[in-house]
Amino acid sequence: MSDNLTNAQRHLNMSHIRSCNTKPELLFRRALWSLGFRYRVNDKNLPGKPDVVLPKYRTVVFIHGCFWHGHKDCRLASTPKTNTDYWTTKIARNQQRDQEVWRQLEARGWSVIIVWECELKNKQFEETTHRVVNEILLNGESYRRRQEERVALRRQRQVEHKQQMERQELLLAEIRKSYKTR
Repeated sequence: MSDNLTNAQRHLNMSHIRSCNTKPELLFRRALWSLGFRYRVNDKNLPGKPDVVLPKYRTVVFIHGCFWHGHKDCRLASTPKTNTDYWTTKIARNQQRDQEVWRQLEARGWSVIIVWECELKNKQFEETTHRVVNEILLNGESYRRRQEERVALRRQRQVEHKQQMERQELLLAEIRKSYKTR
């Protein structure tokens, strides 16, 4: 089956597809806000400009469209019947880019949560929100624990450094004393 639209009409349709502030994103962000979470949106300083950034919990959330990101075994992620090669290549590139962005974020110490568009449909919305909130809280707790461990380690190093400096001072004092007695 061929495309019923002209190239100009198809271009106009495609240009109206949003990349941010989509309906699933807005619904999910509204739910997070109502639960007391405060976040940033599409932070350009992070790889992939995550849809939701929760710095307090060191967590980012991507809300992926099932079609655009190739959600496996999802009814919303069917491959178009026309121009199939183009679409399979495009979706594969999107998935590859997603993987690279996740690796970069995790290397920077961020936890990454993926929420699929189909998980935000009516029946699953509450369950998905509950799952993500639990994951955010767990990520925040582990981030706080790592921070506390870093602080404790830093304090331990400071104490060790101070003790080392005191030993050096004692050694220098002994050396000076031995030179004076000669």
